[in-house]
Amino acid sequence: SRVLYGARVSLSIGVVGVAVSFVLGLLIGGISGYLGGAVDALIMRLVELVMVFPSFYLMLALRAAFPPDLSSVQVYLLIVVILSFIGWASLARIIRGMVLSLKEEEYIMAARALGLSNLRIVTRHLLPNTLSYTVTALTLSVPGYILGESSLSLIGLGIQEPFPSWGNMLSAAVGNLRILTTAPWMLIPGFCIFITVMAFNFLGDGLRTVLDPRSR
Repeated sequence: SRVLYGARVSLSIGVVGVAVSFVLGLLIGGISGYLGGAVDALIMRLVELVMVFPSFYLMLALRAAFPPDLSSVQVYLLIVVILSFIGWASLARIIRGMVLSLKEEEYIMAARALGLSNLRIVTRHLLPNTLSYTVTALTLSVPGYILGESSLSLIGLGIQEPFPSWGNMLSAAVGNLRILTTAPWMLIPGFCIFITVMAFNFLGDGLRTVLDPRSR
């Protein structure tokens, strides 16, 4: 029963974190690529600043900047914010490149001629044409968020008892030889993490094959 309750935490952090970071990445990358100039240069320097740090150590540093005695709900929200902050930059950079190649298409020039605002052109005409990539990338990113939450909980910086997550349940077994020999079922959360990560990777590969127009 604790494995099932822990699944709610681990999976929801992955889905919610990916949703937040992808909204940020799509909007920021789309605006950067479409406007260009000083705005593009400023946003890309910010993206490079975020990406220059190893994601795991940046995640640890951001978590350590907050008090350790937060409630589980506060820790949950904090982990979502931290993972979203780390994850948006790489997507924004790729979306920016795609928008740079799309903004000179004839339908974008027609939208400009009709007097549509820049924000409307980006959200209604440019970003929908990147969905074949973004849907696949979103699916493939969920395992990283699940592993991020599990890593923080495993070392005692994530969700804490009595609230279960796969990470803090696994921390009870890791490093304790007696538990591994007498209660091997304590490793079940680890197998759940492995199966979930593989399932999302297979789903992402399948969506990439279906949605890629070059495959047809």
